[in-house]
Amino acid sequence: MNSFLESFDYVIQLYNEYVGGYLILALLVPTGIYYSIRLKFLQVSYFKHAIDLVRGKYSKHDDVGDVSHFKALTTALSATVGTGNIVGVTLAIYFGGPGAVFWLWVTGFFGMMLKMVECTLAQKFRKINADGTVSGGPMYYIEHGLKDKLGVWAKRLAVFFAFAGILCSLGTGNMAQANSISDVLKTSYNIPVLYTGIAISALVFLIVVGGLRRIANVTSKLVPLMAVIYFGSAILVIGVHYADIPSALWLIVKSAFTGQAAVGGFVGSTFFMTMIWGVRRGLFSNEAGQGSAPMAHAAAKTPYPMREGFVASLEPFIDTIVICTLTALVIVLTGVWRLDGAVKGVGMTVAAFQEGLGKIGIGFLARHMVAISLLLFAFSTIISWSYYGTRTAQYIFGDKAIKPYYYVFTLFVFFGSVWGIDLVWHFVDMVITFMSIPNLIALLLLFPVMKAEAEGYLKRLKAGEFNLNRD
Repeated sequence: MNSFLESFDYVIQLYNEYVGGYLILALLVPTGIYYSIRLKFLQVSYFKHAIDLVRGKYSKHDDVGDVSHFKALTTALSATVGTGNIVGVTLAIYFGGPGAVFWLWVTGFFGMMLKMVECTLAQKFRKINADGTVSGGPMYYIEHGLKDKLGVWAKRLAVFFAFAGILCSLGTGNMAQANSISDVLKTSYNIPVLYTGIAISALVFLIVVGGLRRIANVTSKLVPLMAVIYFGSAILVIGVHYADIPSALWLIVKSAFTGQAAVGGFVGSTFFMTMIWGVRRGLFSNEAGQGSAPMAHAAAKTPYPMREGFVASLEPFIDTIVICTLTALVIVLTGVWRLDGAVKGVGMTVAAFQEGLGKIGIGFLARHMVAISLLLFAFSTIISWSYYGTRTAQYIFGDKAIKPYYYVFTLFVFFGSVWGIDLVWHFVDMVITFMSIPNLIALLLLFPVMKAEAEGYLKRLKAGEFNLNRD
């Protein structure tokens, strides 16, 4: 069994190094730049409007959809705010050095535009089911939005995306999260990974069978709680080292173009690899361009697709620009990334918080804080991604596939808990590209549709047609 997994891992690494990595670099950030320029950086100029929408200033109770703007945002955030913010950032620094953080920021900034575009399109092409619930996502805007341009290939590309979405739900939103939970519990409390796998598999199954409304209710409570715990601890550490913040930021920017490695040997020693590790972990963290979040945002209650696009644009800002930066500063300021034999993954995060909190005499709390935060982050990601998986499975196989999918999803929670960290993350990097590439191609082809949607909505907004709660 071990030899099979090693061979499987080797094949995955070949794909990631020589195929997937180049394709993502060629499509992800360039697509974000293209849209940002053509739509005049709406992610910046209408940032306040996005916040007003989340606060419910323009919402009506009878809007069509399953959940509010806020719950759609927290559901999508709970899927993105996960191990990428704690473990993903440390892996980026481990292999790519501090400069990888700069490219993570770049991915996050242009990711704000990508999220806006894909979630607007998901709303525009969403499907209202017979029972009144909503189905939406890239598979729908690929099939229906590109039908005139691609003919029968539009449906085929949509099916390919949906298959990739199923794989991603088992890898990105499942195994990587479960692996990090079992890792932190093993590292902090010596709990066997087998026991962790059994426990979280059972809990996940009990929650996901309740559907989106139960998922949204759980995540709308978990996201604020986990944010307070992690924010508070990170700000304490950064505050202790406040005098070193300018030099840490300069190191990140300088290393982004010189390729200063951490402990990853030659792998992180070049500019290209520094950039690719930042982009990879940025994509894993905020999922902008991957096509996952549109499935949650398609269910939001709103008559105007562009509104949900603005709401979605906040996700990469919160996830990558804010939360990932906190983790990165904690690691860079404490210097743990420089240590010989430094551990990768959650162990580096624990070491950084121990060093930082130790300055004020509470270093003993570090492992508990990281463990609790990671449990909340990763668990909320798992249950949110189960929804994405059901949407893609339903698209291909119909409603009859939903219940079997839950069983398969739960089984992969267990696999992720007990497999090694390298295999899990290599698998994640591979399946992300399977999902992202067809979605990014579709976004580029659908630019005229998005441009018309944005211009129409902004024209009405500037004309004052959208009076608060009365439009």
